[in-house]
Amino acid sequence: MSKIDYRQSGVDIDAGNEAVRRIKDLARSTYTSGVVSGVGAFGGLFALDGSIADPVLVASADGVGTKLKIAFMTGVHDSIGADLVNHCVNDILVQGARPLFFLDYLATGRLEPEVAEQIVRGMSQACVENGCALLGGETAEMPGFYASGEYDVAGFIVGIVSRSRIVDGENIVAGDVLIGLPSSGLHTNGYSLARRIAFDTLGLRVDSLVPELGTTVGEALLRTHRSYLRVISPLLERGWIKGMAHITGGGLTENVPRMLPPGRSFSLDRSSWAVPPLFRWLQKAGDLDEAEMFRAFNMGVGLVLACAPGDADDVVAAFDGMSEPAWRLGRID
Repeated sequence: MSKIDYRQSGVDIDAGNEAVRRIKDLARSTYTSGVVSGVGAFGGLFALDGSIADPVLVASADGVGTKLKIAFMTGVHDSIGADLVNHCVNDILVQGARPLFFLDYLATGRLEPEVAEQIVRGMSQACVENGCALLGGETAEMPGFYASGEYDVAGFIVGIVSRSRIVDGENIVAGDVLIGLPSSGLHTNGYSLARRIAFDTLGLRVDSLVPELGTTVGEALLRTHRSYLRVISPLLERGWIKGMAHITGGGLTENVPRMLPPGRSFSLDRSSWAVPPLFRWLQKAGDLDEAEMFRAFNMGVGLVLACAPGDADDVVAAFDGMSEPAWRLGRID
């Protein structure tokens, strides 16, 4: 009987070491003043600087769903890393928090160091842009658990907000105004439906050019989930925002109610924005009704704010000053 080893069983320790070597500098490039530990420690250490009065930590975890399938098909993986960070940043931003540090979990059947490097490169760039540290993570090689060439990723973020600055929506009342901010595409939701329409119903490939979109299917579906931290932070300082909703799974229909106090509802002015071509193309090709579209996709609206009627013009003007599109999307009933 011949000897067997870990590599023959499907786990390549050398590949793991190579992946770590490739990503060390990427992680270090994100370090902020709060980082205490270095790359490779069993746990990441982060020191609070004490500049925030009565601090509250805000944490969240998420993934990017079946958008991963588009990455597998195209061989483009860095945008997945950015998607993961930005999605998590937005999830804590809607409660008024700024990010402190981020951790990731990458699991695959056979570790490919160059793919891991692409993913972490995307994460590190997004962390730098959002001012948070890529503090640590885990790369798990699990033979027989994932299909060849596939992986899964998850992100974990911790942020901070002063207790008096928490945005929880409890002061939202009837007559308040909803402000919409545009998405950059599907973000990280609705991909199971979008893939079925594009690849099963229409029989397209990722490199198929779609005239209505002016780009390939792969390029349209891989557009990075944007972060709203940069444009929202100045408004948080002014105290204009009563509530925020990050439009993810469930679309506008199910995410806007998450920021409302009991007994409140909302209405949207469907004529207040032009739904981007990608969504209209998916709707026509899939023969989907409006209700299904608004539950499955963000429909071009990535973030929704609630503010008092008297502040609405100032809020929109503030975004105009940053060359950021924003508009009156609806109202609280």
